[in-house]
Amino acid sequence: MNHLKSLIFLRVLFIPILTFLSFAVAAQTFQIKGRVVDSESKEYLDGVSVTLRGTAFGEVSSSGGNFAIEKVLGDKYNLILSFPGYNKLEKVVRLSEDIDLGDLYLVKFGAEGSGAALQKTIRANNITNLFNDRPNMIGNTVYGIAPEAKKVEGNNYLDQKWNTASLLLYRDQELLEGFRVRYNIISNMFEIMEPENNLVSVMPGLRIQNFVWVDSTYKVPRYFVNGMDFKDEGSPIAGFFEVLVDGELPLMRRTMAVFKESNYNTALMVGNRNDQIIKRNVYYFLEGKNVIQMPTSRKKIFAVFGDQAEDMSDYAEKNGIDLKDPSGLFQLFTHYNSQFPGFRPIMSQLLDETD
Repeated sequence: MNHLKSLIFLRVLFIPILTFLSFAVAAQTFQIKGRVVDSESKEYLDGVSVTLRGTAFGEVSSSGGNFAIEKVLGDKYNLILSFPGYNKLEKVVRLSEDIDLGDLYLVKFGAEGSGAALQKTIRANNITNLFNDRPNMIGNTVYGIAPEAKKVEGNNYLDQKWNTASLLLYRDQELLEGFRVRYNIISNMFEIMEPENNLVSVMPGLRIQNFVWVDSTYKVPRYFVNGMDFKDEGSPIAGFFEVLVDGELPLMRRTMAVFKESNYNTALMVGNRNDQIIKRNVYYFLEGKNVIQMPTSRKKIFAVFGDQAEDMSDYAEKNGIDLKDPSGLFQLFTHYNSQFPGFRPIMSQLLDETD
């Protein structure tokens, strides 16, 4: 009898312990994190809704497409990513530890890989079959086949690739070095990637006085200055200018991103079906604080050099300089500025700084 009482006591004592241990295991929580990327442009997507189906857990991607859902109980979940203009992405996640899903790619509506390639093939087969069945058929007969969804070609970045850069801030002349950056021309915003953990933050251009980056393609340094320090017809300028030639009369270049709408004619089936973002370089010279766009006529270009206009015209003629070619402008301004004491080519200055 005493033995039976002891067993009952142990069982009563053991059951709460098991219950507590089970609750402790069940109550253990984990983190799910990742980064959302456009499948075509490879750009990071902010503002993407990331949820676990059937739960209250959810996040929105930010700071370079990153998201992190915290304190999730261990279990099997359906992770849902949704963003306007993109196909929804659904992924099964089995959570027994912290998970880093890495890059998750969202596909735009109508992009290759989202069914557009299949639709294109179906249209081609339909048209071929129609022509085979009715060889005298002309273009109007194929109307009714849904056109391929248009896309936006190009991007808003000065350089879509990440470039190693040094940025000088207006505030306290603080210098940020060793970061990788991209500059969005339209929004005048910098995406800045930290060198160690690859986290991306965003900084408005109005905080940055100038920056030097090493071009990702040509591996040479390039120097940019903030247009806020200059004036165009008396007004400050938003955006950045690249200094091509420094000195008494600097030559600068500004890259513009222009949106060009599709000119596709459905009836005639001609033109460009997609919208485009086109980059255009505009050249300027600097007089004091005034940024002045380079004229297009040969005579007016030489007039920029004032008293030396005739000498510069002779120099261009003698050396066969093509003023319609940007390299011709570079050569002309370099020659002019080299006549003044203390002139050093901007490339020499930048290479000395980056050594």
